[in-house]
Amino acid sequence: MPAPFSSIAEFRNRLNALPGPDRLAIAGAQDRNGQLTKPPGALGRLEDLAIWYAGWRGTPRPLLERPQVVIFAGNHGVAARGVSAFPPEVTVQMVANFQAGGAAINQLSKAFGATMAVVALDLDRPTQDFTAGPAMTEDELVAALAAGWEAVDPSADLLVTGEMGIGNTTPAAALACALFGGTAADWTGRGTGLDDKGLSLKTSVVEEGLALHRDVLGDPLEVMRCLGGRELAAMAGAVARAREERIPVILDGFICTASAAVLDRAAPGALDHAVAGHASAEQAHQKLLAALGKDPLLSLGLRLGEGSGAALAIGVLKGAIACHSGMATFAEAGVSGG
Repeated sequence: MPAPFSSIAEFRNRLNALPGPDRLAIAGAQDRNGQLTKPPGALGRLEDLAIWYAGWRGTPRPLLERPQVVIFAGNHGVAARGVSAFPPEVTVQMVANFQAGGAAINQLSKAFGATMAVVALDLDRPTQDFTAGPAMTEDELVAALAAGWEAVDPSADLLVTGEMGIGNTTPAAALACALFGGTAADWTGRGTGLDDKGLSLKTSVVEEGLALHRDVLGDPLEVMRCLGGRELAAMAGAVARAREERIPVILDGFICTASAAVLDRAAPGALDHAVAGHASAEQAHQKLLAALGKDPLLSLGLRLGEGSGAALAIGVLKGAIACHSGMATFAEAGVSGG
């Protein structure tokens, strides 16, 4: 199978050619929603979700039967700066746990009928410490984007991307700050449980990276190359592929959302096929969602990553679609008032 793109420029071209939703399907779904056996608006946001999903699936009465969860794992050179409460070896150990079915995301995927895959990205070769140079070369970025792109099953009807990578809230904070401005402290949180001293160090590391790469901060894909990581880039590649296939996406927490934000900044509207699964406990996630105009479906204080909050939100979307496509219309039910 030929590579989907061989350069950042080619990937950029793919982004700028992404399809939109099916307007006829949206109109049909809106019409159906208006005839269902309920008062107008009685199902609240579930109605909007079902109509949004219908537009991307191209049918006014859709089903959700083949959700896919993909977890991407990568290691970060910047972790050597002490920005995480856990050592980098945990990345490999957690990948083994995912593969053995022992993680939270395994249970949530199973609970909501999703297939789950794990893609480990050169775990024995961390990215460069972004305070010393670009995190990735262009070839490395393209390879990571392509790995995400190729991990998507075109027959899926929903995508959730998750991540595992010790230290990866640090590049996520750097991405968010580069893309949306403010200070490093605005976007840097405690991640896996840093104390005040650790948080101060982590914030300084983000500041160092932003200062070193200040000349590329106007180009979102260069921001990903210089400040991101392989699993972050792979998530972005997967979300872009989902859009090309008109597969709706549920975004997970801060790291996933920061990676997807690169697409939105590179091609405005590139995340129209995505909803926010939840607002995590990582302090900047809600700020990032607000910058993207994404209202989360859930807010449960989760901060695990792995795609766990987004996987949990599959149940909300399934409920919305089940009501929309399964309920009777007033005419079908013989109920007056429709």
